[in-house]
Amino acid sequence: MIDLESVRLFILSVELGSLTKAAEAAGTVQPVVSLKLKTLEQRLGRRLIDRTPRHLRLTEDGQVFLPKARELLAKHEEALTFGNETPLNFSLAASDHAIGGRLSAAIRAIRVALPSNAVIEVNIGFSRNVKETFASGQADAAIIRRNGGGSEGEILRTDRLGWRTAPGWRPRSNSAIPLVSLGSECGVREIAVAQLRRAGVDWRDAFTAGSCAALHDGILADAGVAPMGDICARGLPDRGAELGLPPLPPSDIVLLSRARTPAHASAIRALAAAVSGTAG
Repeated sequence: MIDLESVRLFILSVELGSLTKAAEAAGTVQPVVSLKLKTLEQRLGRRLIDRTPRHLRLTEDGQVFLPKARELLAKHEEALTFGNETPLNFSLAASDHAIGGRLSAAIRAIRVALPSNAVIEVNIGFSRNVKETFASGQADAAIIRRNGGGSEGEILRTDRLGWRTAPGWRPRSNSAIPLVSLGSECGVREIAVAQLRRAGVDWRDAFTAGSCAALHDGILADAGVAPMGDICARGLPDRGAELGLPPLPPSDIVLLSRARTPAHASAIRALAAAVSGTAG
């Protein structure tokens, strides 16, 4: 028989791109994950992944087995339910500037950690609003961006802020820097504006977006310069030094959480592992 925990660890490893991250999400250690995957491969008689402790790549057999693994876990969960159970609800509140390009990885990891009939709710907002949502008990977990210290929550990573533009973008000579941001309520904008004023750099609001995805599109449309962390930048480099803009301080990406059940605790571990990954 196939060990279902090995199957779950295989899926987590794929979703998080690392045996180490899969171990963190599962509340175990990397050697245990490695042994479980080796045992699974021996049982199947197929090599599923080429792996190192921090990176992995699916083999052709692994690509074939992955959808089967997902279906196997789903069928297992289905066999354990009788149609009258109240679905588990998991609510995540997150700052767009804090979770950035890790949101899809976080959702995938949370789904693996929770029962298949669980209901996942995600709300995106500014860090101060996200903190209020969590404090009021409306979220099981929150991802915020914190500047200037603080002791609450778990620091998942440090994110470097920089000035992002479209490739090849240049400011007009002797004109104010066109600022691209999420608007006056955004904490990242507050930091950027404070640094510009301190350095005596003229600036103006040029483009205001409702999300970091729209912010990125504005950048690529040559709307101007956006203060943005590596986690959201989608590979766009920091051009601050080149453009003569003041350096921006890094921020802590922080997890606030409360585990109401063991399943919630598993989902929170998976969330932390996904967001703390080095990829943007």
